[in-house]
Amino acid sequence: MLDPLHYSFEFFPPKTQAQASQLWEAVDNLLLLGPQFVSVTFGAGGSTREKTRDTVLQMMAKGAKNVTPHLTCVGLSKDDIHAIAEDYWQHGVRALVGLRGDMPEKAMAYQPHPAGYAYATDLIAGLKNRYPFDIKVSAYPEKHPESQSLSHDINVLKRKQDAGATQAITQFFFDVDVYSRFVDAAQKAGITIPIVPGLLAMHSFPQAKAFAAFCGTSVPPWVDRWFSGFDREPANHHLAAHLLITQCQTLYQRGVRDFHFYTLNRWPLVSAAVQVLRAHT
Repeated sequence: MLDPLHYSFEFFPPKTQAQASQLWEAVDNLLLLGPQFVSVTFGAGGSTREKTRDTVLQMMAKGAKNVTPHLTCVGLSKDDIHAIAEDYWQHGVRALVGLRGDMPEKAMAYQPHPAGYAYATDLIAGLKNRYPFDIKVSAYPEKHPESQSLSHDINVLKRKQDAGATQAITQFFFDVDVYSRFVDAAQKAGITIPIVPGLLAMHSFPQAKAFAAFCGTSVPPWVDRWFSGFDREPANHHLAAHLLITQCQTLYQRGVRDFHFYTLNRWPLVSAAVQVLRAHT
């Protein structure tokens, strides 16, 4: 009997009415696929705090199961974080994505809140001390841009696990071998929690390259060659679909059964990838 297939979807809170329409169309279509959980991002510096909460509650009202808000350290005191967590708990939220978070301006060096949790490890321990949340965390298969080395990142992930994290979700990558090497190294370092591949449902290669530069994801030369001269629909969409589906199939062949999709609040590409994965089961 084949191992069960699990997939989850990340969304971000809308800022405009047009974005809201796009989000809820994506949510309505992707919830039909029965994801294991759906996550909602928390803007840099806590900039979408209320929008994140509103989106989470609306998703729950639509019947979404295991809605998992992101919660970060940046710009929030411990009291702020405890109030957010308690509010979520009272509304039935039982899982969070615990992150250090990014500063409001990309060029700003990270500064912990003077009355807050300094890093994700501290945040996880503090939250677990108050409520038995299922806490998921981030992992960087090519190291965090601010990290001194990949081995340091793996040590940090180990400390997150020891603090109570139950699952890690990777930053997106283009080369599947990058993910496989990272998982092997993490497991050798004593990490036993699942490390789920984060896959980008790309709709614009220039936008994806900008994301990659910000988060430390390498762009292989062959990916650059693929998309050279094809920045617009429909060619871009077909190439992006081929890339995502090829990643999914390769990971599946290597034994991966959990997949996390960065949807960018769109659904057709993610839906197609899930359909291909389902065809294997």
